[in-house]
Amino acid sequence: MDGFKNILKKAQGLKILVVGDVMLDKFVAGDVDRISPEGPVPVLTIREEKLMLGGAGNVLANLCALGAKPSLFTLIGADDAADTVRALAKSHGDDAHGLIVDASRPTTQKIRYLARSQQMMRADFEKTHAADAVIEKSLLDTVQKAAKGAKAIVLSDYGKGTLGKSLIQGIIKTAQAQGIPVLVDPKGRDYSIYHGADIVTPNRKELAEAAGAGSVKSDADVTAAAQKIMKECGIKSVIATRSEDGLSVITVTAKPLHVSAQARDVFDVSGAGDTVISVLAAALAAGASLDDSARLANIAGGIAVSKIGTAPVTAADMDAALGRSDIGAGIAPLLSLNDAGAQVKAWKDAGATVGFTNGCFDILHKGHVTYLSQARAQVDRLIVAINTDVSVRLLKGPSRPVNDEQARAAVIGALGSVDMVVLFGAEKAGEDNTPCVAIESLKPDLFFKGGDYTIDQLPEAKIVQSYGGRVRIMPMQDGFSTTAIIDKSRKTG
Repeated sequence: MDGFKNILKKAQGLKILVVGDVMLDKFVAGDVDRISPEGPVPVLTIREEKLMLGGAGNVLANLCALGAKPSLFTLIGADDAADTVRALAKSHGDDAHGLIVDASRPTTQKIRYLARSQQMMRADFEKTHAADAVIEKSLLDTVQKAAKGAKAIVLSDYGKGTLGKSLIQGIIKTAQAQGIPVLVDPKGRDYSIYHGADIVTPNRKELAEAAGAGSVKSDADVTAAAQKIMKECGIKSVIATRSEDGLSVITVTAKPLHVSAQARDVFDVSGAGDTVISVLAAALAAGASLDDSARLANIAGGIAVSKIGTAPVTAADMDAALGRSDIGAGIAPLLSLNDAGAQVKAWKDAGATVGFTNGCFDILHKGHVTYLSQARAQVDRLIVAINTDVSVRLLKGPSRPVNDEQARAAVIGALGSVDMVVLFGAEKAGEDNTPCVAIESLKPDLFFKGGDYTIDQLPEAKIVQSYGGRVRIMPMQDGFSTTAIIDKSRKTG
C-alpha cells in the first residue's frame, strides 16, 4: 500500500483538464406535516438548501479533494445559476475561465426536494441540444490553449450537449499530439465518437448497451463486450465498473484484470463513477500503470458508495484506507476532524443519529466491546475518539500506551459497532485532555460516557447540551480493566 500512497502524493498539484456537462445540483430539504388544502399534495416546510456541482463539476471536486489541480471546461447559460456554478468552481481552485456561455440554453440544474431524507420530487432545468459551431469552436480553442502541461484529460459526457463528436475528436487529437492520456465517462450507445480515447469507463449497463449484449454479468461477458467495443470503435482500453463485483480492466495487449469490490456498506452510489474516473486520471497523471491506477480507483469507489450523497473522496480518505493492511475488511476509517465533520454532516443530512464516545482503548477487552456494542445499538452511527499517544502518557504514565494510536485506531475500527475513529488529546501537561474540542466540532446527537459519573461532573456534557444533544451514562462491565490486564501480565510474565 505504500506504493499506492506514493502515487497519490505524486498526483498533488498536477494539471488535469475536465471537459463535459456540468450541472448545478440543488437539494431542498424539509419536513412534511400536512397535505395542501389546495390539492392532494404534501406541503414541504423548507429548513435547508444545499448547492453543489454535479456531472463534470463533481469530477472537478473529486480531483481537487485528491490534491490535483483541475480545470473545468463546459457550457453554461446566461443566468443566475451560471454565477453559482462559477463561484462553486472557484471554491475548488478553478479560475472558471473554461466556463463558456451559451445563451441558447439554461445552466443545467437538478433540484431535489427531500423530506426526512426521502426524495419527493426532482425538477430539472435543461436543454440538451448540440452546441452550434461557433460555441463549440470557442470551447475547443479554450481547451487547446489550456492543454499545454496537462497530465490527463477527462471527458465527462452526460448527454447534455457539451460534448459533440467534432469537439471530442478535436480534444483527442490535441491530446495525442502532446502525449496526454484521455479518459472518457461515456454516454449513449455509439462509442465511435470516442475513437482514439485511451480509456472509457462504462458501468455494467452502459457496457451492455454499447456492445449490444444481452448480459455482461460474468468476467467473460465483460471481457467480450469490452473487446468488441475496442475493436469496433478504436478505443485503447475499457475499465468497466461492475458495482458489487468491482471493476475490470480490458486492453488490447494485456490479459484482462478483474478487481474485486471492497467490502463496505453501500449507502449511496451517486457520484461513484465520477470518483472512479477522477482517481484513474490522477494516478495515470502521476505515472502509475493502468492496473495500479484501476486498483486505486476501485478502493476509491468503495469509499464513495459508503458516503451519503455526492461527497468527493478526499486524499485523507484514501490515506486512511491505504494505511490499513487489511483493506476491504470493513474497518472504520481514522479521519481528521475536518473530514470527520463533513461525513457527520452527510450522515445527519440523511436523517441518521450520530453517537460519540471516547477513551484510551489501549488493550481492547470484553468490557470495551460490550460497551461499544450497547452504545451503537442506540444510534445509527458511532464515532469513537481515542487519546493520542501523548495524551495517554499524560494520563497513565510513561509506560503507556502499550499500543500506539494507529494500532489502537485499527483495532477499534475493526469492530462492527464502530463507524468512524478520530484522535484527540493534550500535547503537553496542563492542556485540556478531554474530547471537548472534538465534540464541539462534530456535534454528535448522543454523547456516551461509561462509569459512575454524573452529568454535572463532565465538562463534555455542557457542550453537548448547549447545542441540544443528549448525554447518556453507560454502565461498565465489572471485572475488566486494561490496567488490571497489564498488572496480571507482569506478574505472570
